[in-house]
Parts: sequence; structure tokens; C-alpha cells
Amino acid sequence: MIRFVRIAAIASSALWSTLCTAQTAPLGANLERFEYPAPVRWFEASSQGRPIRMAYLDLPAKGTAKDATIVLLHGKNFCAATWHETALGLTEAGFRVIAPDQIGFCKSSKPEGYQYSFHAMAELTKRLLERAGTGKVILVGHSTGGILATRFALSHPGQVAKLVLVNPLGLNDTLAEGVPYADIGTLRAEEARTDATSIKAYQRRNYYHGDWRPAYDRWVAMLAGQYASSDGDIVRDAQARLSDMIQTQPVAAELPRLAMPVTLIIGGQDQTAFRASSAPPDLRSRVRTVPQAAEDAVSRIPGARLIRLEDLGHAPQVEAPSRFLQTLEAAIAA
Repeated sequence: MIRFVRIAAIASSALWSTLCTAQTAPLGANLERFEYPAPVRWFEASSQGRPIRMAYLDLPAKGTAKDATIVLLHGKNFCAATWHETALGLTEAGFRVIAPDQIGFCKSSKPEGYQYSFHAMAELTKRLLERAGTGKVILVGHSTGGILATRFALSHPGQVAKLVLVNPLGLNDTLAEGVPYADIGTLRAEEARTDATSIKAYQRRNYYHGDWRPAYDRWVAMLAGQYASSDGDIVRDAQARLSDMIQTQPVAAELPRLAMPVTLIIGGQDQTAFRASSAPPDLRSRVRTVPQAAEDAVSRIPGARLIRLEDLGHAPQVEAPSRFLQTLEAAIAA
């Protein structure tokens, strides 16, 4: 009987996965069929000897404009569109807001064989902001965008007035903590198994501490729709290369060099520990979650502040938009 129940459970899980895949609307490798909640602008440039273009949102300040632009950098499983509620709130407070899709992500280019690095992304973002005429900016980076924001701030400190890191990756070196290196072939094989079911399961467990709300389904559909497209292999290859970038390019060792005011906003229920599940069982406890890494990191960043949102997870801007906006505005004002 027990064996039968297990077989039935496995069959049910497989059926659910098949149904989810079948019901996922293909949206195109560059989200051509996914509408953003604000007009999309384009930054066209050359990178690594080939033409690329980056999508971005550029929302003007409302009311009495402040003399500051806030730049919002998304995470690996997020896009510029995911910032929309935060961006609208910031424009109401008088800020101009720019939110780019980084190369390799979302609506932006995914060049075949591209060598992804946070240095390359920082340079492209710098050129985009120069084209947009922003001057010095307040930089906000979430998750993988937190690594990028830190790299940008280290490379171009004169262009960053303040740095805010929201549940950032890269504050610890997970390879040094016991996660085995995964080559591109291994990462591609993992991406081949990615679909709506796996995306939702991962986010429910690691991002939203076991809870799920219907509002999150839009963002699962956005990600899964890229994979489900006829050109989905372009996305899988880009995502594998981006994962390699995250595992090999942490910023942990360079945190003491940050010279501008830095605030970390950390959802305390975040279970994200990049690729920790691939570590040997006896080493997994050594791989720190984002909140654990943040506790150490704040002591190594000169003058940094840590704001804890103890009951929230990896994406507080999605989980509790109004509360997160108030927290972000207070961090910016400090």
C-alpha cells in the first residue's frame, strides 16, 4: 500500500508538471509577448564586438521633483517590471526612477556565447545612465542586482550618492563555504528542467517562507513563458551563464572598499543560499543564507546600516510593497 501511494504521488506530481508546462503561455525569449506596466525604452550599444540592446523603464518624478534619480536593479528571477509598485511610489515622492533589464535577462539581448560578468553589466549600466543624463544616482540592488549594484559602486564610486542593497547575493563566497563548482554543462542541464512548477516551488520555499499568494503567479508566468517559447534554449543558455557568473563573482572580499553610505534591507525569512542544495549534506549548514551573510557583511562595510524586516522573505518589494516602500524611503532619507 505504501509503495502504491508513493507511485501515485510521483505520477500526480509528473502530471501536474506536464499540465503546468502545457498551460504556460510562451512569451518569447525576450518577453516579446509580455506587457510591462510602463512604456519600455531601449538603450542600443555594442558589447564584446556585437550589437546589443537593453530594455529599461524611465519614470519621471511627480509633483515637486527632487534633484535625484533612483536606479533599481533587478535580481536573477526578476525583471524591471517587478519593481513597478516601488517605482510608482518613488515617483510620487518626487524621484525620477530608472529600472533596466540587464543584458541576458527579460526583454534585453541574450547574445550567443556572451561572457557575462558583473563588470560588463556595470559598464553597460553606466553607459545607459549617461545616455539618460542622470548624473549621480541612488542605487538600489535586489538579490543578484545587489551584486551588480555593489560592483557598480566599487567601479564608479563618484556616480553613486547612496547604495541600498535588498536581500543581496554575493555577500558570502558560497564556493568557499562548500558549494561545488558547477560548469556550464551542468548548469544547462539544470535549466533544461526549469518550468513553471519548479520556479514556483523554488520561490515558495526560498523566497516566501512557504506561503504563496495569487499575485506572485504573474511573475512565475513571466519567467516560465520565456522557457516555454520556441526559442527557449536561448534563455536556458543565458541563464546557465548567468548562474556561473553569480557563483564565481561574489563581492564579499571587496565590501570594505565601499565609500558611500550603504544600507542593507533584509527580509529575515529569506532562505536563499545560492546553490546550497548541491553541496554535500555535511557541508550545507556552512553555506550561509542571505540574512546570515548580511549580519557579517554590515560589520565590514564602513558606516553601513542594517534594516531587518524579520517576517518577510527574499523579495520584500513583492511580498509587502507598501511596507517595503516606506522602509526604502526612510533608508534613502537617512
